[in-house]
Amino acid sequence: MASTSARSEYDAIVVGLGGIGSAAAYRLAATPGARVLGLEQFELGHDRGASQDVSRITRRSYHRREYVELAITAQVAWREIEAASGETILTMTGGLDLAPPGAAESIDDYATAMTEASVPFEWLDAVDVARHWPQWRLDPGTRGLFQADAGIADPDRGNAAHQRLARSAGATLLEHIRVSEIRDHGGELEVRTADGRTFTTASVVVAADAWTNELLAPLGVELPLSVTREQVTWFAPRDPDGFAANRFPIWIWLDQPSFYGFPTYRSGGPKVGEDVGGRPTTADGRTFITDPDCLARVERFLAARMPGAVGPAIKTKTCLYTLTPDRDFVLDRVPGHPGVMVALGAAHAYKFAALFGTLLAALALDPTRVPPPRELGLFAIDRPALRPISTNVAATG
Repeated sequence: MASTSARSEYDAIVVGLGGIGSAAAYRLAATPGARVLGLEQFELGHDRGASQDVSRITRRSYHRREYVELAITAQVAWREIEAASGETILTMTGGLDLAPPGAAESIDDYATAMTEASVPFEWLDAVDVARHWPQWRLDPGTRGLFQADAGIADPDRGNAAHQRLARSAGATLLEHIRVSEIRDHGGELEVRTADGRTFTTASVVVAADAWTNELLAPLGVELPLSVTREQVTWFAPRDPDGFAANRFPIWIWLDQPSFYGFPTYRSGGPKVGEDVGGRPTTADGRTFITDPDCLARVERFLAARMPGAVGPAIKTKTCLYTLTPDRDFVLDRVPGHPGVMVALGAAHAYKFAALFGTLLAALALDPTRVPPPRELGLFAIDRPALRPISTNVAATG
């Protein structure tokens, strides 16, 4: 491990303290003897990025077996965080995946992946869905999958729990510190901040989402990422009891456009959003203004498929999606800079955050370790979907 003789030297530094970064900071700090620094450019719990809200989906239904297996392990990791923090983070409601006739996404892939991973589920047709949840209005031929181990992951509580645990384990977490540059001097890394500070370490975890390329640029790396500004809306339903979390599941509509939603949770009504329905933007150039076109598409969908949920909008909230071309994560070392780890969630990683913290901590403190996702090739930084990655070897010096 790096020397701790000077206060500016750390064994590991985490840049970005959202969902994944906070988890990594805790797991690193929980390693005996590790001196850990977490840096957040805004205040802890800010909503300018991707992972701060009261609800995200947790589920075991996915289109690939590898994701299903990771989701199982991730739910175990979240339960460990709940036990350690005394905070309730997961609220299980069951999950419903719906595919109309001719859907853009194959619901059969979900069934195959769960079967391969030995995850139980139930096939439902439109009549079955209506019998269980009469809020739905589905066309004949619509198929559904119900999976019991699904529900709500609460980032508001989960992020705060990880941060409290990290500090209790000895990590230093600093707010309002923007990293301006990461430099690699032959394995000794310098993290320089906009206010003129320099921290040194052997390991850096970049968990900066939409700001990732900005931080990788001094290392000569640029990933083919796109950033969109997305939004979700909470509605006051006609029948509030029908959307209670103990009566209504989280759900995903597997078509184009794709929609997803939650029962009432810490709010006055259900929450609904369109997946990848927002406009292109940049990390620092986004706005927080409601997009009326996005809202109108959600309202039209609800009017047709879930009319009981259509009521006055309680509030609309925006967030950023930072997308890879294949929508798979990045969880890997930077080529030519093995001390720098990149964690990028591709707009669907919160359910995995507690697990990713463990994987990143193992990577950061053991330079010889290769994490399970790297063996699969799914999350490699140099996979074909992310090529060409710009690399400037002169960035090391």
